[in-house]
Amino acid sequence: MTDRFMLVCIILAGNLIISVLCLLFQIFYRKNKNYLTHFIVMVLCPVVGPLFYLLAYLFYRFFFSEPVDLEDVIFSKDKMKSNVRAEEERESNLVSLEEAIEITNDTELRTLMMNVVRGDIQSFLSAISLALNSEDSETAHYAASVLQDALNEFRIKVERFRRQINEGGEDLAQFLSLYAEPTLEYMDQVLRQKVFTEMEQINYVHVMDEIAEKCYGNIREQMTSVQYEAVSMRLLEIQDYEACRKWCDRAGTQFPESLATYTCRLKLYFATGEKEHFFGTVEALKKSPVVVDKETLELLRVFR
Repeated sequence: MTDRFMLVCIILAGNLIISVLCLLFQIFYRKNKNYLTHFIVMVLCPVVGPLFYLLAYLFYRFFFSEPVDLEDVIFSKDKMKSNVRAEEERESNLVSLEEAIEITNDTELRTLMMNVVRGDIQSFLSAISLALNSEDSETAHYAASVLQDALNEFRIKVERFRRQINEGGEDLAQFLSLYAEPTLEYMDQVLRQKVFTEMEQINYVHVMDEIAEKCYGNIREQMTSVQYEAVSMRLLEIQDYEACRKWCDRAGTQFPESLATYTCRLKLYFATGEKEHFFGTVEALKKSPVVVDKETLELLRVFR
C-alpha cells in the first residue's frame, strides 16, 4: 500500500467523520431541514463539500448575522392610508357611461359599446339599455342584441336554479350552501338596474324572495346582512311593503347591529310614511355602536 493511497484513505475517512459530525450537529442542535442534502454533498465531494459549507457559514457569520434595527419599524394592525396625488388630467376626462352614450357621436359610440361588452356587461345593462334609443341604428341594434342575450341568460339561469331548489331532496341545504349566495348576488346585480318590463321585474323580484325564503328555512345561519338588504330593497322597489317588512324584521333579529338593517328600515318607513317608526329608528341608530357611513348620513339629510 503506497503512501499516496494511505493519504487518500485518511482524507476520505476524515471527510466521512466530519460529514457524520455535521449531520448530527444539524439534526440535534441547528435542526436544519436540509441536513440530508448537506451530508450527501460532503460525502460525494470530499474536502470540497465541507470547505464549501464551512466558508458559506463563516461568510454568513461575519457579514449577515448582525441584528436588524427595527426601531423605526411599526408593527401595527391599524390600516395606513397613503395619500396618492390625483391624476387630474385623466380624471377630468372621465364621464359616466350614461353621459358618454348621450354625447358621443356615432363612430365613437360604436367603439364605446364594443369596449363595454368586452368586459362584465352585467354591471352595465342599464347603460346599454339607454343605447336602444340611439339615433344610430347600428348602435341601437347592437345594444338590443347584447341586452337580449344577457336577459335571456338571466332567465335561463334563474329558472334552472328555481327548478332545482323546488325539487328539494335531502341535499337541498348543501345545494343552497354552495349556490344560493352567488345566485342571489347575480339576481340583485341585474334586478337593481331595472332593465326588465314592469311585470317581469315584479315576477323576478318575487322569485328572488322565494329563493331567499328557501335559504331562510334551510341555511338561515349562513345568510348575510347583504342578502337581507338586497331582497328588502328589491321588494321595496316594487312596492311590496309587507314582504319588505318581513325581511327587515328578520334582519333586525339576526343582525341587530348591522348598518344595513337600519338603512332598510329607514327606507321602508319613509316609503310607507311611518314617521314615528322612522324617527324611532333614527334615534336607535344614534344610540347604537354602529358606525354610520357617508351614504347613510346623506340618506338621513334627504329623508329628514
